[in-house]
Amino acid sequence: MMSSHYWPYLVADYYHWLEIAGVVVAVIIFLSSVDDLFVDAWFWIRKVYRSFFMKRYAPLTSKAIRDVPEQPLAIMVPAWLEYDVIALMLESMVNTLEYKNYMIFVGTYQNDERTRNEVERMRRRYRQLIRVEVPHDGPTCKADCLNWLVQAIFLQNQHQPVPFAGVVLHDSEDVLHPLELKYYNYLLPRVDFIQLPVASLERHWYELVAGTYMDEFAEWHTKDLVVRESMSRMVPSAGVGTCFSRKALAHLSVETNNQPFNTDTLTEDYDIGARLSRMGMKQIFGRFLVEHTSRRKSWFGLGPEKEETKELPLDIREYFPNTFKTAYRQKARWTLGIGLQGWTQVGWKGSLATKYLLFRDRKGLVTSFVAIGGYVLLLNFLAFWFADKMGWWQTYFPSLFSPRGWVGTLILLNGIALLLRTLQRALFVHRLYGWEHALISAPRMVIGNFINAMAAARAWKLYIVHLVTGKRLAWDKTMHDFPSADQLVQQRQSLGQLLVSWKVITEEQLANALNRQRLVGLRLGEILVQQDCLDENTLQEAISYQAYVEEASRPAPLMPEPTR
Repeated sequence: MMSSHYWPYLVADYYHWLEIAGVVVAVIIFLSSVDDLFVDAWFWIRKVYRSFFMKRYAPLTSKAIRDVPEQPLAIMVPAWLEYDVIALMLESMVNTLEYKNYMIFVGTYQNDERTRNEVERMRRRYRQLIRVEVPHDGPTCKADCLNWLVQAIFLQNQHQPVPFAGVVLHDSEDVLHPLELKYYNYLLPRVDFIQLPVASLERHWYELVAGTYMDEFAEWHTKDLVVRESMSRMVPSAGVGTCFSRKALAHLSVETNNQPFNTDTLTEDYDIGARLSRMGMKQIFGRFLVEHTSRRKSWFGLGPEKEETKELPLDIREYFPNTFKTAYRQKARWTLGIGLQGWTQVGWKGSLATKYLLFRDRKGLVTSFVAIGGYVLLLNFLAFWFADKMGWWQTYFPSLFSPRGWVGTLILLNGIALLLRTLQRALFVHRLYGWEHALISAPRMVIGNFINAMAAARAWKLYIVHLVTGKRLAWDKTMHDFPSADQLVQQRQSLGQLLVSWKVITEEQLANALNRQRLVGLRLGEILVQQDCLDENTLQEAISYQAYVEEASRPAPLMPEPTR
């Protein structure tokens, strides 16, 4: 049995190794911070330079993009186990978009009956919707589903006088802006790849895990992607809000034997952006200011609910996971595809700027664990400091590092970098979500670090198992939420407008029915049924949908004043 005289020296030795580990972690954090500060400096210097020295052009306006004649566009939505959100998403899309000349292609699997049934129900309502069935069981990978959708779109091109000018990629949880397709239409065919910013729908302040997505996407899609585009001219797809020109998809299909999306990666969106860049296709990260209307309660939900309108970039919004497990599993797929599979398949090809950005994409495979190591070391040092102050522990070996030497300077610089990182994130979060979320973005950074570390650990585990066993990496499904009608700001359409937006009737049929209504005085729906423009079931579904939107959009009744 070890004598009690040895314990103080063993603990002192433990503290000695803590100091060494602390210096190693501090150096790695400093190097990573320098990398982050370089990107920050690039963004702000570029912003100042463009403000004062670039030639000023008249900003693009909503009127300008609305005035461009509509080209046919296709929207593709891959769907595996999306039965709980796909119908709501399609309803929202059709009733939101200020665009007429488009078709929707939804990919489903033969062994996912519930999603198939929901899409079929929507297909009977919307004439512009086509369901594409993947001819084998799922899940495979998202890229596999997308490749079948692309083939269906190419086939449809052969049956219409004007082929689709562009193909838009969306997921079944996306909330679209009315002008999204108008913006793509304005840029096509001059641009081959258009990526819009992506943001999280606003969550309650206490939904801390989901809040990390709000914070990260607010910064990434306001700053990091802007820097990436300006440095390398390469823009990765975010997997949603991406538009490909007809030329881009045609070239990719020829190059890959009709497999434009890479089925050997779990992040086909990131991969396809890199491949289009190497092919010399013109890519842009779209930043077009539009009005966003939302309802929110101020003062952390304690204040009155207000409907507010802000001028923000045209973007795609969605709900992200709100539990720790679903969050790290989703991010593990991103880390695995971008960091590990991307390293294997893409390597370090490209210009110096591209190599640097690839390094930034992959450094999280290591730095995610370093951040957690920093927290563990901090707790240890705090425990020793407290024991020292209480007089419980005073046995130390001579330190190798003087706190007034370079180590102290290093820790100070890391603290300054952390402060800048925290303030900058709060700035971007404030712009999108207000001061309340900006205030709590700092503690949410800690939660985000733990999520990222678990994601990196799971990514490494899955990848090593794949290398050892040869087991194929499959689509790791994330269950999605979609906002209800009362969470979306909607306006009730007239019956005729609604049926035209569903493409059940044409503008000409509506005009003829309205003219007849003035003559005979019957209801519009009755006239359309009499003229065989639609059936009774579709009419009743449209009337029910009108009532649903009207009820959801009606403000809550005021509480009566208390009597004295």
